[in-house]
Amino acid sequence: MNTDRLSQQQAVKLIGEAFASQKRAYAPYSHFQVGAALLCRDGSIYGGCNIENASYGACNCAERTALFRAVYEEKKEFCAIAIVGKSQEKEEFDYCAPCGICRQVMAEFCDPDTFQVIVAKSTEDYKIYLLKELLPLSFNGSSLGK
Repeated sequence: MNTDRLSQQQAVKLIGEAFASQKRAYAPYSHFQVGAALLCRDGSIYGGCNIENASYGACNCAERTALFRAVYEEKKEFCAIAIVGKSQEKEEFDYCAPCGICRQVMAEFCDPDTFQVIVAKSTEDYKIYLLKELLPLSFNGSSLGK
């Protein structure tokens, strides 16, 4: 997989995987279900959903679930992630951008100049950003002198 912009076909496939992941969300408190699909450089895709906890602080976002699953499987080269989300009370989806913690985790594992973040309402209505656009001046390993 190269690091160029995703084709429309690749983006649509990744968004479809995010919608499938969103259906697995465990959101009994916020009732806001999020799904993510992470594309690895080797073409493999890892899904993730948000998983809530009554203590709130122990919740995990869909994006981090997908990233952590991939890292557990020894993947560390990523091209893109698609994110979808909506309240259980709504019929339609809205653009669902990653939270600050998820952006920071992405900065740990993803190249900010090439990693693409797709936020989608549908497979026809989506926006693509580079990670550096969503998290300028990020803190990463090089910030620690590594």
